[in-house]
Amino acid sequence: MKRWLIFLLITLSSVSMLRAQKLWTLQNCIDYALANNIQIKQQKLSENLAAVNLWESKAALFPNLGAYASQAYNNGKTIDMFTNQFATSTVQSDNFYLSTSVTLFSGFQLLNSVKQSRINLQSNKYDLDKMMNDISLNLATAYLQILYNIELLNNAESQVKVTKLQVARTQKLVDAGTSAKGPLLNLQAQAATEDVTVVTAKNNLDLSYLTLKQMLDLGATDTFDIDIPVLAVPTEATLLTKPDAIYALALTTRPEIKSAELQLQSSQLGLSIAHGLRSPILSLRASYGTGYSGASKRLKSYQYSGLDTVGYTFQSNPIPVVVPGFDYQYETIPFKNQFNDNMNKSISLTLTIPIFDNLKTMATISKAKIGITSAEYTLQTAKNTLYKSIEQAYEDATAALNKYNSSLKSVEALKESFKYTEQKFDVGMVTTTDYDASKNSLEEAESNLLQAKYEYVFRLKVIDFYMGKPIELK
Repeated sequence: MKRWLIFLLITLSSVSMLRAQKLWTLQNCIDYALANNIQIKQQKLSENLAAVNLWESKAALFPNLGAYASQAYNNGKTIDMFTNQFATSTVQSDNFYLSTSVTLFSGFQLLNSVKQSRINLQSNKYDLDKMMNDISLNLATAYLQILYNIELLNNAESQVKVTKLQVARTQKLVDAGTSAKGPLLNLQAQAATEDVTVVTAKNNLDLSYLTLKQMLDLGATDTFDIDIPVLAVPTEATLLTKPDAIYALALTTRPEIKSAELQLQSSQLGLSIAHGLRSPILSLRASYGTGYSGASKRLKSYQYSGLDTVGYTFQSNPIPVVVPGFDYQYETIPFKNQFNDNMNKSISLTLTIPIFDNLKTMATISKAKIGITSAEYTLQTAKNTLYKSIEQAYEDATAALNKYNSSLKSVEALKESFKYTEQKFDVGMVTTTDYDASKNSLEEAESNLLQAKYEYVFRLKVIDFYMGKPIELK
């Protein structure tokens, strides 16, 4: 009873913790996707299949063993296989034997098949790693998009608050008769426009949440909120590692490169296996068997039946030649006796020499050579794609950093300009048109700054991705 109470308390505590855990970090999203993504599960099945193929190729090195049994009824004239005599009645026969064979030499085809299967298994593992990396990067992109939209929404809501404060202040001036109604109408129109911007930002945020939930295959009714980390914008020192150095590192870590290299090795082993078809095959065979026949008889008993005349002497008065006569009785030899008496064993060496197979071996070798060339092209394409991606990611990160620095300067300048314009608007020195123009310019600059910030952070994550670093937001 005490154990059950402890178990119940632990269960309730776990449920409470799960309910309390409402915020998803990027690592939570990645871990969940890697554990539940259907494509990853399918790729794991491919890996399992490659493991079975490896196990099968290893098993081919060992002898096989088969047990066989048969029972037959022969009716009519036939030669009994155990008595080697004609039988004319219905005869039951049983056969039992074990057979085994092992290939001693086949041009190293079996050994090369084991090596090829082992390489294919490792290649499948790298393919799984690549898929997991790609999914992690896509999740990071969707996660950053949510963070970007959250800041856009916060920025839009802040702008609405500022405008509505101006609306309230101007309303008081109009009510007091110290201001015309035109500026108030312009501010109200500006507030309505900004309300639409807030709604648009809210819709974009909801869509970005939906995108991430769909990537995680979460239900529409599942509660889903992400953790909002404080993202510090990295300095220019992060880009000190040049594309060539990143590429050199990526060649040793990226799973798509390793997979392509292993596929090339697999193709080369395929050529060795194809050449093995030209080699003689030496195999050892052995069998051990016995059987039973209903036609196998043995003498059971006999009785004297008198003298039987078997001939006559060659005389003028022939004298008959007689021998004692007997009546013989036979019985079928019991199964147990036949089982032991009919034991037979055999062992043989078989050498098969290929001479002409309608050019099938030559065709197989030609296909294997083409496969090697194709694998070489695939590897080179993977390397070229990797270098172009790294080069592009580096240039994108550099451009994003430049854009961020420019946007930061623009925001700082426009903040001062808007502050000055707002002060002048409060004392009636500028019109609402000038005020709105200054405010809109600041909003646009802040939006561009946010976009540049998250673009720069994402581009750096892509570079970290190619350098083999974990994808995380700090």
